[in-house]
Amino acid sequence: MSAATYTRYELVRTFRNRRFFIFSLVFPLVLYYLIAGPNRDETDIGNTGISAPLYYMVGLAAYGAMTAMIASGARIAAERSLGWNRQLRITPLSTRAYFRAKVLTGYTMAVISLLALDLAGTTLGVTLPAGEWVRMTALILVGLVPFAALGILLGHLLTADSIGPAIGGSTALLSILGGTWFPIPSEGALHVIAQLLPSYWLVQASQVALGGRGWDSRGWAVMIAWTIVLSLLAARAFRRDTQRA
Repeated sequence: MSAATYTRYELVRTFRNRRFFIFSLVFPLVLYYLIAGPNRDETDIGNTGISAPLYYMVGLAAYGAMTAMIASGARIAAERSLGWNRQLRITPLSTRAYFRAKVLTGYTMAVISLLALDLAGTTLGVTLPAGEWVRMTALILVGLVPFAALGILLGHLLTADSIGPAIGGSTALLSILGGTWFPIPSEGALHVIAQLLPSYWLVQASQVALGGRGWDSRGWAVMIAWTIVLSLLAARAFRRDTQRA
């Protein structure tokens, strides 16, 4: 199987997965309307000078993109349970092409999630200059790299039965500590812990649209460190899974 054929297969299979669309795309949209809808006339949420629809749009954009990216682990776990991975290993498909297809599929779904939430925001009166939208989207896409590695790692460590709760719990915890649902305090233990997590900087990337500056040197260092560590662990889990098979 060629790399192009496998990538196309991955994309088609993902688009046909109704459960994935519900949790990765529909669920963030439902949350957005449930939270921002009743507060659509709030123009100064938390004395920030930012409207509620805009604040929650960018926060849930980060959450939806993160969920879409980590969800690749569920597809990997399902493939392992069916023995599909063992079949792939006897084809000419390289390990690099395998990982590239998983990451590309995750990014495709993340972009769709971002677009869906941006469109949802416009229905509640959110408007953004094109330049701000591009800056926010570009930095979010960069910030998704460690989550791509996390999804692959979980997919090769967990079974098809346990991957769902693990992904749900991981995304919930990361989104809470990252500041998706409420601003992280500017000082204290929670602030220190949050700044060590990639989800915090992913939310900071989304808040570029709110006038945020994005990442400082600490943010880049945290994201690079998580990317390296999770990528090495994902590669190790893949090799161990291959040897076991």
